[in-house]
Amino acid sequence: MPTPPSPHAIAAIVLAFLAVFLYTREKWPLEGSSLFVLLVILVWFEIFTIEYQGDRVSTADFLTGFGHEALIAVISLMVLARSLEVTRALQPIGRTLAGLWRTQPKLAFLATMLTAAILSMFLNNTPVVAAIMPLLVAVSLQAGVSSSGMLMPIGFATIVGGMSTTIGTSTNLLVVSVAADLGMPEMQMFDFALPVLIVGSIAILYLWLVAPLLLPDRRPPLTDTAPRLFDSRLRIDAGRPADGKTLSEVMGITKGQLRVSRIDRGELSLARLPSVVLRAGDYLHVKNTLENLTDFERTLGATLLTVDTDEPVDAGHPLASSQRIAEVVVMQGSPLEQHTLESSRVLSSYGLTLLALHRNAARHGGEIRSVTEEILGAGDVLLLQGSADAIEALRRSGKALVLDGNIDLPRPANAGLALVIMAGVVVAAATGLMRISIAAVTGVALMIATRCLTWTDVRDAIDRRIVLVVVASLALGLALIVTGAAEYIARLYVGIAGDLPVAVILSGMILIMALLTEVATNNAVAVLGTPIAISIANVLGAPPEPFVLAVLYGANMSYLTPVGYQTNLLVMSAGGYQFSDFLRAGIPLQLIMWLGLSAVLPVFYDLG
Repeated sequence: MPTPPSPHAIAAIVLAFLAVFLYTREKWPLEGSSLFVLLVILVWFEIFTIEYQGDRVSTADFLTGFGHEALIAVISLMVLARSLEVTRALQPIGRTLAGLWRTQPKLAFLATMLTAAILSMFLNNTPVVAAIMPLLVAVSLQAGVSSSGMLMPIGFATIVGGMSTTIGTSTNLLVVSVAADLGMPEMQMFDFALPVLIVGSIAILYLWLVAPLLLPDRRPPLTDTAPRLFDSRLRIDAGRPADGKTLSEVMGITKGQLRVSRIDRGELSLARLPSVVLRAGDYLHVKNTLENLTDFERTLGATLLTVDTDEPVDAGHPLASSQRIAEVVVMQGSPLEQHTLESSRVLSSYGLTLLALHRNAARHGGEIRSVTEEILGAGDVLLLQGSADAIEALRRSGKALVLDGNIDLPRPANAGLALVIMAGVVVAAATGLMRISIAAVTGVALMIATRCLTWTDVRDAIDRRIVLVVVASLALGLALIVTGAAEYIARLYVGIAGDLPVAVILSGMILIMALLTEVATNNAVAVLGTPIAISIANVLGAPPEPFVLAVLYGANMSYLTPVGYQTNLLVMSAGGYQFSDFLRAGIPLQLIMWLGLSAVLPVFYDLG
């Protein structure tokens, strides 16, 4: 067993545990927790003199994370991912897959899963899921089947694919960069892809053939929870209850249910003032449910008409709705997140009507007191109705993930250009022509120059929480190193492991990281775990690469909870899943990836 740690090392370990605890508390913002951790470190190292390798550790060293190359690359890739959402550059892939879904659904399911996994090797998972989820929801609606057997496996497939390259996730970038800072040769784009491809192939087969059987038939939380609204007209008839009444009195008769958008009298449109007196022959333009419209017709003694003709509504002349209903999922980092419906102005800006709101039970418990005053969070679902153009405008804005029954996906003008730029970034980084950070920044500049992105899009794409979590984690990781805490934890872990084979110790590292990432942010787990992994390798006299990869792989294995990864939140909301469903499908997948990588990594690095 190692010698007892110094007081500063103990303080660093305690702060690390406190940071992980804070990151598990949903009621405390990630950015606030990160700022607290960073402040403690700065004050601590300003008061006490601590030396590392003969030099005094400066507080300025803990602020270098704000300019760290990995953070610049992570931010740039966030912005590039935003460009794919805004331009809907991945929609042509969805259009191609849609044709296959109509003829060969089982084969299409596998093709969609493989496509999602491959795309996630080079793109952030969120735009991949955001492009494919509407397709799956549309297919399930048109076929009249539940989408719950498809959405979670697809989401998991993107996580499996994302762990195979340096740019697959921000976690990968951070692990590779921190390891390079600590003296390990920098890993290139595909250096650790082969183990994932081997084990991931088994995982994909499980997700295709077995996982759907383990998932119960769930229905999305808002499906059919609100009736469709219809545009119509009410004609005021002579001698009936509404004739000669003011608009205010008529609304009183309907107990406030009547909402009038326009009043026509002959060729004139009257102001919708409460005092305006209605006369026989006036037309009230209204939008409401069919049940309410029929009730208005009866209580007001008016005649219910279609919008385009003077024919009374009957079996031969039914009301037709040009409106479309869509479920809108609030995504992490979206401008809607942490805003109320009223302050976000999404309804007024796009001319949409709110039919229902479903809170994400994993975060909010599902209780709603006042819809307009509820602060929206990632995973919340809005059931909105509006014209096809209005819903398309919201989809195009990238402010939220729009799900409806439409799979006739339009071809956005800048989609091809955005894909070419993104492909150029990937090729430049993969071939070593440019460092990942430089290639990503260049890609962002080209996206802006070619108007694939606006500066507003760039601003909205940068998630302040990720920035502060990365900076705080880098600072805490440095504190673990300079105080000797990382080496102490490494020696303690090896001491507990005793005489176990190196391969078993490596396997334990993967499992520990995988379990930690389910309760704390994976970026923090990855950054804190990397120096400890290198210290463990040094204590064992083993190569550091497999232990660093144990951290990288484990920090990506977020399969057990909906809050473990942001795409899990998206599929939970869209698929109507419960918390336990992630355990049903996630535990076998976790075992496959953990045992598979535990078997493959020692072979690749010749560990005994």
